[in-house]
Amino acid sequence: MIDKRIPRVLGLLGQEDTLRVLSGLVLRPGEPLGQVTGLGPDEVARALGRLERGGLAVRDGDGWRARPEAFRDLLRAVPAEPAGPLDAFLVDGRLVSIPTKRAKRLMVLDYVSQVFEVGTRYPEKEVDVALRAFHDDHAALRRYLVDEGFLTREDGVYWRSGGTV
Repeated sequence: MIDKRIPRVLGLLGQEDTLRVLSGLVLRPGEPLGQVTGLGPDEVARALGRLERGGLAVRDGDGWRARPEAFRDLLRAVPAEPAGPLDAFLVDGRLVSIPTKRAKRLMVLDYVSQVFEVGTRYPEKEVDVALRAFHDDHAALRRYLVDEGFLTREDGVYWRSGGTV
């Protein structure tokens, strides 16, 4: 179910006067909005009222200020995709841990192996840099990738030899 605030905010951003007033609050705070937007005082007042009701602007002492945090609040209100099996091991794309159970580890290794292009050869240093983005123990991750056949190594050069394409 979509949060009812989302269409309201999108509707406000779709109206030229409210968009101009919000832009004025963001880009030129403290300046007279009529001067910044080219709108008359009544138009500015109506737009500010709508922006306030929509949570995008608030009174700040004698003036107004934009509430950009309202967009973050709305993003949090958007329903997340259903959790996938990898979500138990990843936070912001980084591995929290390397699974001990082989089936789960293979799933994670397949995910990690996608960073390497099929047919491209990589020196060990490049492999380590790529794997460090996933986990601090990049050496263990590299060893698992080789042992499970996702990467092949010869004379310090690696290439992808397994995983989904």
